[in-house]
Amino acid sequence: MLVALVPIAGRDIVELGCGAATLARALLERDPDTRVTGLEVDERQHAKNLASPQAGLQFVAAGAQSIPVADTSFDVALMLKSLHHVPTLLLALALTEVARVLRPSGHRYVSEPVYDGPLNEVIRLFNDEGVVRAVAQAAVDAALRTGVWEQVAARFFEMPVSFKDFADFEQRMMRATFVDHRIDDAKLAEVSVAFAPHMKADGAHFTRPMHVRVLRKLA
Repeated sequence: MLVALVPIAGRDIVELGCGAATLARALLERDPDTRVTGLEVDERQHAKNLASPQAGLQFVAAGAQSIPVADTSFDVALMLKSLHHVPTLLLALALTEVARVLRPSGHRYVSEPVYDGPLNEVIRLFNDEGVVRAVAQAAVDAALRTGVWEQVAARFFEMPVSFKDFADFEQRMMRATFVDHRIDDAKLAEVSVAFAPHMKADGAHFTRPMHVRVLRKLA
């Protein structure tokens, strides 16, 4: 979907909240002439990224609200499930920063999870993101009203998400290194009970509804 909506090959790209840089590495495998800068605020993940260098890929420890690069450095800015993690009071600043580092006619690709679906019902027991996701979308709407951007595409799609068992779910969703969900034994048991009906012989399989918005920076 990304490569169908946004010109990627040979471009300078910044991914804000790159995580393990899975997408960035895949883009470079697809188009070796592309150049990607991955920003990450999780210190442990950033250290792991630095330990696995790849041609065309550089990593920076920074958040979207303060991007340590010169103006008009990139053609594309990617935010995949990361916009709602920006502190609410810094969202407007973050979107202004994205505009600053993009070249005229550059694209901002924002993919955010929709607050709906069976997987969301399990996750919200320990991490209810209903408010922050709504605020993130409202921030995009507000950015559009500034006259700096135009929205050129919007898509809804479902992303498959699978877990081998509850231990796999716990490790990936409840014990992330960048946040402490304060999971005690009672909460762990509650989430385990909610997760159990989704387990089959080959694991638990969900689809996560996603909302993509592509904005172009006006010249």
